[in-house]
Amino acid sequence: MPCFLLAVSTAQEERVMASASPSTRASFKCGPKAFRNSHLHGYLKSVVSFPVSQASDSLYSPIRVANRAYGSNLIVTALKSTGLNTALSSTNGSLKVPEERVTVLVIGGGGREHALCYALKRSPSCDAVFCAPGNSGIAQSGDATCIPDLDITSSEAVISFCRNWGVGLVVVGPEAPLVAGLANDLVKAGIQTFGPSSEAATLEGSKDFMKKLCDKYNIPTAKYQTFTNPADAKQYVKDQGAPIVVKADGLAAGKGVVVAMTLDEAFEAIDTMLVEGSFGSAGSRVIIEEFLEGEEASFFALVDGETALPLESAQDHKRVGDGDVGPNTGGMGAYSPAPIVTEELKKKVMESIILPTVKGMAAEGCKFVGVLYAGLMIEKKSGLPKLIEYNVRFGDPECQVLMMRLESDLAQVLLAACRGELGKVSLTWSAELATVVVMASEGYPGAYKDGTVIRNLDEAEQVSPAVKIFLAGTAFDTDGNFVAAGGRVLGVTAKGKDIEETRAKAYDALDIVDWPEGFYRHDIGWRALKHRHMFAH
Repeated sequence: MPCFLLAVSTAQEERVMASASPSTRASFKCGPKAFRNSHLHGYLKSVVSFPVSQASDSLYSPIRVANRAYGSNLIVTALKSTGLNTALSSTNGSLKVPEERVTVLVIGGGGREHALCYALKRSPSCDAVFCAPGNSGIAQSGDATCIPDLDITSSEAVISFCRNWGVGLVVVGPEAPLVAGLANDLVKAGIQTFGPSSEAATLEGSKDFMKKLCDKYNIPTAKYQTFTNPADAKQYVKDQGAPIVVKADGLAAGKGVVVAMTLDEAFEAIDTMLVEGSFGSAGSRVIIEEFLEGEEASFFALVDGETALPLESAQDHKRVGDGDVGPNTGGMGAYSPAPIVTEELKKKVMESIILPTVKGMAAEGCKFVGVLYAGLMIEKKSGLPKLIEYNVRFGDPECQVLMMRLESDLAQVLLAACRGELGKVSLTWSAELATVVVMASEGYPGAYKDGTVIRNLDEAEQVSPAVKIFLAGTAFDTDGNFVAAGGRVLGVTAKGKDIEETRAKAYDALDIVDWPEGFYRHDIGWRALKHRHMFAH
């Protein structure tokens, strides 16, 4: 790889210093050699898009360059801050005018955000990817520069960072900042933001709101009632019988849903939410919903306020144990595409669920811009889709398999959504399948222990070029070892020509991961396997 000059102007130094922590500011003053081992190395590594260690010792020239590979052509682009906007192709010396370039900030720090960073880094139009707060695994992977000291709960801090670093697109991963209004503030400040306003995010922030929208706009969903009084809720359960579903109205980190197979289980869930207050204000109101028998599927669509563009299908595995047993989790694995989501079914979902939702939200005065993630139940009796719930962000772990398969320039697609231009966009997907298997801390989704050492991640990724490990709850200990710092920790993802191949690659990689305190399901993709075998016979 050619050696390029790294150069930082005085103005750029001031931007670095303004957004950096005290330790970073100190490292900037330490000189070139010490700088290469400093925290700031990570900041500039992403900004210039090539290894800082290849730079010369001349750190203070007014010109900064970045290198990009476009197929076989190496394009060298002068950044806009230098006033030089010419691109030179190394293959024949001819001048090329690059398409719009953008620096992206991803908000969040889980496996979903790692997958988004991975896809954005591969986007030809993306100059640099920041992730705040990110996590140690994302930082180590090189897929983004993590900014752990940026307070993402402060819109003012995020806006300041974006202005200092020339961020042209913010992608908000988790639901909590959206519900809190981060997108509202960023858009008001003139920063393109992929993610709905707080008003539109109520689709996920309140299941009662979502259900009422379904009622008003004839969107098929399960029969339900909403309660704040535990006695009334229990009487309704008695009247309906079990199995039945009890849901906390608000955000509960994917754990506020109980599929009660008996009346006692339903009563216990009601007491947990309404009496004991285990989910705080999120559980101060509950939705009691009919139990739908069928097969679940995840359906994603990008939305620009008026137009919806469907993504490829995916199917996740919510229960913690093999055979779909045990409590619900945030998701223990997924695969894409989901055989159950046929082209005919996709059309029905768009016509009966997604488009009425987009139009309904606009009619209610809160246009939706972002990704709509519809949790569906394909009813066993009718074969028709019903809406279980909406999320207003990419699913985790479904995002991992979708980003593995996406071949389009994600940065440009998301910018089109922000600008109301999705009607001009078409998406390109790999024909291969993708599977992700989540490795979690022992005890999850209950109590688990942080700080357990994880080894052999690099070796696991080297099983196949088609394997990628997305990192969620990870940190470094004092000895520099990767350690677990959360419930769901690793997303071991692989692509292959069919479900058997992609599963084999993922599980081969998992066999190499050395983490005695971790566990995973051994049957991810079983529905796709069953469908394939039925089709074969």
